[in-house]
Amino acid sequence: MQLNQDIERHYLKEGLFEDILSRLKDQGVDLNSVKRDDISGVDEFHVRGAAVSQELARTIDLNGLEVLDVGCGLGGPCRMLADDFNCNVTGIDLSNEFIRTAKGLSKLVNLDSKTSFVVGDAVNLPFENESFDVVWTQHVQMNISDKKRFYSEIRRVLKSGGHFLYYDIFKKNGNEIVYPMPWASTSDHSFLVKAIEMHDILNELKLEKSTIIDQTKAGIDFFESLVAKLKAYGPPKMGLNVLMGDSTKHKLLNLLEHLKNGTLMLESGIYTKE
Repeated sequence: MQLNQDIERHYLKEGLFEDILSRLKDQGVDLNSVKRDDISGVDEFHVRGAAVSQELARTIDLNGLEVLDVGCGLGGPCRMLADDFNCNVTGIDLSNEFIRTAKGLSKLVNLDSKTSFVVGDAVNLPFENESFDVVWTQHVQMNISDKKRFYSEIRRVLKSGGHFLYYDIFKKNGNEIVYPMPWASTSDHSFLVKAIEMHDILNELKLEKSTIIDQTKAGIDFFESLVAKLKAYGPPKMGLNVLMGDSTKHKLLNLLEHLKNGTLMLESGIYTKE
């Protein structure tokens, strides 16, 4: 419980929804006609943002499916899946403020009828067995110490024949991690493992591997372009700086350096429940 509270505090940005509304107004956006693109710079808290979510979504036929996004953050992928792929999407996150903001943003872009959000713990999902056709997660497991329970819960709520889609950050070697990182200010709240450790757990849970993609180079290219823009133009009106504040540049540069020197890697993939 204390760890969960500490992790929630790490991500906490009070008044987040109101801050986003204020930034939209400052950009001249009519709050009665906000589009998903208007908020896409802030509502996908992972490397490569909306672009990689679209890529991941196109790896299987998602049309009309029931999807659970574990660690949904502000709900950007949930809204994309609902809008572009006709899915009914549930998002769950530990952060009360993220869930409050996710609900507000979905209502703002008229997708609240196809998205729902709940506060909850990823290792104790408040859903019945075999409730979802797809379980989706991006950049979440780094904050979760009990990996086996995390992936066991994902398997439990997944229907037979359903798919588990992930996009995550993993250790690549045994080198020391230098903090802060976007998901943790110190090592106390970071539980990085190598990708093979996740694969071993998923195999043990009898989930069948379909596709694995090394996303590291694409992530490095994204960050180098982002850093160049930050140097040239300063922080954007609607970017990850809204979530991370003054520490944004330091955290992103740390992550970029660890990807470039081979300490960390990015990977996406699909597993199927038999």
